[in-house]
Amino acid sequence: MDKQSNTTNHIEAFTINPSTIEMLQHHRVVIVIPAYNEERFIGSVVLKILKYPVSVIVVDDGSSDDTASIAEAAGANVIKLEKNQGKGKALNAGFQTACLMDPDVIVTFDGDGQHLASDLPIVVQPVLNGQADIVIGSRYMQPTSKVPLYREIGHTFFNLITRLSSGVPVTDSQSGYRAFSRKAYTSDVFHSTNFTVESEMQFLAKEYELKVVEVPITIRYVDKPKRSVIGQGSMVLNGILHLIGQYRPLMFFGVPGAFILTVGIVFGIWVVDIYARIRTLAVGYAMISVLLSMIGMLLLSTGIILHSIRALLFDYFPHSRNS
Repeated sequence: MDKQSNTTNHIEAFTINPSTIEMLQHHRVVIVIPAYNEERFIGSVVLKILKYPVSVIVVDDGSSDDTASIAEAAGANVIKLEKNQGKGKALNAGFQTACLMDPDVIVTFDGDGQHLASDLPIVVQPVLNGQADIVIGSRYMQPTSKVPLYREIGHTFFNLITRLSSGVPVTDSQSGYRAFSRKAYTSDVFHSTNFTVESEMQFLAKEYELKVVEVPITIRYVDKPKRSVIGQGSMVLNGILHLIGQYRPLMFFGVPGAFILTVGIVFGIWVVDIYARIRTLAVGYAMISVLLSMIGMLLLSTGIILHSIRALLFDYFPHSRNS
C-alpha cells in the first residue's frame, strides 16, 4: 500500500463556536475516564461532565478505594478491572465499550480533577465539524494553566523527542484530554499499557495519516502527584524509546549504527596513517576500529532489515502495523 507523500497532520487554534453545545445534542459523544484511586474527585468530575448531553464511561483500573461505586452513583457507566493494569489498558477497555455505542466522537478525560468539563465543547468541535480526526487539548497554547516548572521542563523534553521521532509536532504530547473521530477510534490508535499511550497516538496518527489538531485548554493541579515524578518520567522516556524502536527502527538502530560505523572508519584511517608514517601497527586503535565497525554495521543492518520488514507488512498486511 503506497503512502501519500504529503502529511495530513495539522495544528490549529480554535475558538468556541456558540452552536457547538447545540451540536452535542445531535451527536453521540462518549467520554472515557481511566481512574485509579480517584474517590476524592471522580464523583464531581462525572457530575460536571454530565451537565452536557454525553455518556460517561469510567474505567476503574483496579482501585483499592471507592472510585467505582462513587462514579456509578454519579451516573457513569463503570468498567471495573480486577487489578491495576495501567492507563493504556484502561483506555483500551473503555474504548471497546464505547465503540459498542457507535459514537460520533470519543473523548478521553482524566479522573483526577485536572481537566475542566467546560473545555469539552472546544475539544470536540473540530471533530464534529469534520476538521480533525484527533484533537489534543494543550495546556501550553494559552497561559491559563499554572504548570509547575518541573512538569513544564519534562513536557518540553518529551514534546521534542516525540515530535522528532513521530513526525507529528504538538505542544502538549502528554495531554490526556483528547477527542477521536470515528475514523481515529476505529484505527486502533494505541497499544501502550502505561503513560506512554499519549505519545504512541502521535506515532499511529502518522501511520494512519490521521489529521491532528490542537486546541487550548486549562489544567488545574488540584492534588500532588500520586507517583514519583522521576519514576514516572523514566517510565515515559523508556516507553518513548520503545516506541521509536518499534515504529522507527531505521532511526532507532540505523542512525546510531551509522554514527558508530563512521567513528570506526575514522579510527581505521588513523591506524593506516600511523602505519604509513612510522611503519608501526597501532594494535589498540586497530582493535577499537574493528570493534566499532562491527557494532555499527550490525546496528545499521538491523535497522535496515526491520524497516524493510515493516514496509512489507504494511504492503501485504495493512492491519498488522500495530501488532
